[in-house]
Amino acid sequence: MKLTIERMAYGPDAVARTPEGKTVFVRGGVQGDVVEAVIDSEEKSLIHAHVEHVLEPSSDRVDAPCPFVGVCGGCPWGALARPAQLAAKEENLRSALARIGRFAAEDVDRLVRPIRTTRDAWGYRNKIELAVREQGGRIVLGMHGADPAQVIKVDRCPLFEKAFPKALKSVAGALSYLGNSRDLSLTRVGLRASRRTRALEVALWTPTGGFPRAHVARVLEDAVHPTSIVRVLTKGERAARRVEKNELLAGQGSWDEQIGCERMRISAPSFFQVNTAAAEILVELVMDALSPRADEVACDLYCGAGTFTLPLARRTAWVSAVESYGPAVRDLRRNIDRAHLDNVEAIGGDAVREFPGDDVDVLVVDPPRAGLAAEAVDLIGGTAARDVAYVSCDPATLARDLARFRDAGIFEPVSITPVDLFPQTFHCETVVHLTRRAQ
Repeated sequence: MKLTIERMAYGPDAVARTPEGKTVFVRGGVQGDVVEAVIDSEEKSLIHAHVEHVLEPSSDRVDAPCPFVGVCGGCPWGALARPAQLAAKEENLRSALARIGRFAAEDVDRLVRPIRTTRDAWGYRNKIELAVREQGGRIVLGMHGADPAQVIKVDRCPLFEKAFPKALKSVAGALSYLGNSRDLSLTRVGLRASRRTRALEVALWTPTGGFPRAHVARVLEDAVHPTSIVRVLTKGERAARRVEKNELLAGQGSWDEQIGCERMRISAPSFFQVNTAAAEILVELVMDALSPRADEVACDLYCGAGTFTLPLARRTAWVSAVESYGPAVRDLRRNIDRAHLDNVEAIGGDAVREFPGDDVDVLVVDPPRAGLAAEAVDLIGGTAARDVAYVSCDPATLARDLARFRDAGIFEPVSITPVDLFPQTFHCETVVHLTRRAQ
């Protein structure tokens, strides 16, 4: 069918409509394109399709530095000009606030600030992950495909930290060589790299059991010269796999990154924002929202390894930091010690069950994509906090949670600022400043 692409969806696809008004999600399209599309599936109210031919390219279509845009899953918006990407991300946020949060148009206009960006639209990722498959008795390493069943063999990834252009090819080549003569039982491979510290870590994810540690370490050291090689041992079925151990094979056993004034050490299983420069914008926005004072008590929920905890501790009398993921809690405690901070309590456990109490002046929450539990909204509303900074990675759950805060009548949003943490994708981070309503 012939379609004119209207806009970008919150997802890898673009949106068009049939002459009858039926919505079509189109893979491989860019807003403004006129395309010939092939239907993949059809439901009562919508169609899924993919672009077969671009008949008239949009003025927003660009030539990406990656030939696998739309094939690999890492850069679904790689053919869309960056100004159009930024506009689409702002619009997706505004749409979620209106549709899901039921915010009036004038309130959305008043609250949403212009999207914040960094200089690098490519070469910004400090982490990439290689998928591992066995094909014809040989192992293949590559990028996750847009089709989850596919592994895309590549020599380089233009999204990955540009200071290490040969790392991906060297790691994939070394492990393919090793895996074709030994059973490595690899399930995935992670690479983390820092332009600032020059740290490069290779993390090999495997089930528990035997492993040729010394030989693997020697081959990878010769091929890549990393600062750290670790093996992450996991147990359980794929859907519920848990980390049993982080095993040092060579080097320092973790990855170093400099974010703002803080030097952080992150273990392979722990989460850290993939765009360090953009993460610094998040820290700036959170600190500006909270304006923490030296005599105040702060709380950091879903704190991870301490991205917000450390700068909060520099500015306040005390910080209660809560994190449920064991490896991140260990990293948090290590980073607190390395920063020589004695005014932080690192609390391991669920944010609701381990909520540190109501004696808090400022509070930051950075929940996973599922957003805040309803109980967390109630607990935050029950504190004495004057201001809250909410860091979100999903516009839909953010809009839902802001509606909950509004309905509770205790906190109201002051500003909502999107941050382009993930150029070439539809993902967007958002920082919301909430303040206590005047009584």
